[in-house]
Amino acid sequence: MSVVKDFRDFIARGNVVDLAVGVIIGAAFGKIVSSLVSDILMPPIGLLMGKVDFSGLFLALNGNHYDTLAAAKAAGAPTLNYGVFLNNVIDFAIVAFVIFIIVRQVAKLVPKAPAATKDCPRCVSKIPVAATKCPHCTADI
Repeated sequence: MSVVKDFRDFIARGNVVDLAVGVIIGAAFGKIVSSLVSDILMPPIGLLMGKVDFSGLFLALNGNHYDTLAAAKAAGAPTLNYGVFLNNVIDFAIVAFVIFIIVRQVAKLVPKAPAATKDCPRCVSKIPVAATKCPHCTADI
C-alpha cells in the first residue's frame, strides 16, 4: 500500500499538475501553430513562388516520376518529403520564437534578487551588504 500512497503524494504535488497542464496547453498550441503554417502562411508563400504546395514537395528515391506525393505513396515508392520537413521547420521556428518572447516577458515580471555583496569604497573589494567594516582593508563602511 505504500506505493499507492507515494504515487498519490507524487501526483498531488503542485509542480506535477503544473507540468501536466503545460504539456496539454503546449500540445494544443502546437496544433494551432501547425495550422497557421500549413493553412495561412505557406499558401501565400507558395503562390509567390509559382503556385508551389510545400507539403507536396518530395523526391522519389526509386528514380521514377510521380505527379503527387499521394501517387508515390500509393505506388509504395520510398520518398524524401522535404516539403513536409520545411513546414515542420517553420512550425518549430514559430513555436521557439513565441516561447522566447514569453520567457523574456516573464523574466521582466520576476523581481530581481537583491545584491548579496557591494564594493568597498576604499579598496574596491567585494564585501557582504550588511558589513560595516571591510575585512580586506579594515575601512569603516
